[in-house]
Amino acid sequence: MTLKDLTGEQRRQFIDTQQVYEAWLNAEAERLRRFSGSMRWAERNGADYLLRKIRQAETSLGRRSQETEKAFAAFSEGREQNKDLLAGLSERLDRLAKVNVAMGLGRVPAIAARILRRCAETSLLGKQLLVVGTNSLFAYEALAGVQISSGLVATGDIDLLFDSRRRISFVTEEKITQSGLIGILRKVDKSFRPLQPRAFRATNRDGYLVDLIRPRARNVLGEGSPTSITSIADDLEGAPIDGLQWLINAPKTHAIAIAERGYPVKIPTIDPRVFALHKAWLARRPDRSAVKASRDREQSEVAALIAKQYLNLPLDKEYLAAFPAALREAAAHSTLAADTPPGLSEDSPIEPDW
Repeated sequence: MTLKDLTGEQRRQFIDTQQVYEAWLNAEAERLRRFSGSMRWAERNGADYLLRKIRQAETSLGRRSQETEKAFAAFSEGREQNKDLLAGLSERLDRLAKVNVAMGLGRVPAIAARILRRCAETSLLGKQLLVVGTNSLFAYEALAGVQISSGLVATGDIDLLFDSRRRISFVTEEKITQSGLIGILRKVDKSFRPLQPRAFRATNRDGYLVDLIRPRARNVLGEGSPTSITSIADDLEGAPIDGLQWLINAPKTHAIAIAERGYPVKIPTIDPRVFALHKAWLARRPDRSAVKASRDREQSEVAALIAKQYLNLPLDKEYLAAFPAALREAAAHSTLAADTPPGLSEDSPIEPDW
């Protein structure tokens, strides 16, 4: 197992990128909350009225008066200031991205990052959808300020865990009703197609896979929870999988990681300790292939190492006591609770591109 600490210069660059991206996210949220749509004056029955249009609905804010004049001015000025702020932050992110690539900070596959940003635009990400599987490791890397050996994070797919317990908000529902999750994927790459109608998996022409998964119900006949985000005929339908109930109920975390092209992306996922326990459990399943089981064990160990050594999260007997017997047994047959962590590789020097 190999973990490499970021150098001081890499950490500074990483933190700068995260801070600028958080500022951009806040400014974008303000744009959507306060300045979306348009505002105009219109004559009605011989008097001017201030109208506000958001999406297809236009409402009157009242006749022209000192108050409506102030409201119009505040909207116009505020929107221009917000637009200028977003433009400046966007330019800064463009500059940072080039440096991030040069410094070897880009980790998340570019297509995965674009998918996550599109999901975030609909407010699905972090609520109805969580990142699980190998891509979670990029979040743990970012939290710890390390890089995991490339073999353990190499992946050609992304797993999205569907939490059907969370009710979709009206705004989110409006954004996805017409296109569904498959529509979000097609905004990233028009070639995305489900493998079959109501499949759990979609693929693009390059073979990149997106899996929508969900916990298997204890009583299949009595299952009443939604199995997909929409009822659109060709939308993805979550595949029921054993063991995912632990992940749905697990504490959550998130991190801003950096994608291959140098741009930041927010990754909401599960606590790294639960990831480690789940992977250890998967590795011991009799139906798991030897190749996958070996990779599961290594990913389990590296997540546990990050949790204990870098994030100071307990993974002792007291912590494990709260988990089901199957997970405790998996931990007992692994190195998760060991006090002595594996060694770290020596930092590689970062040199100019001679």
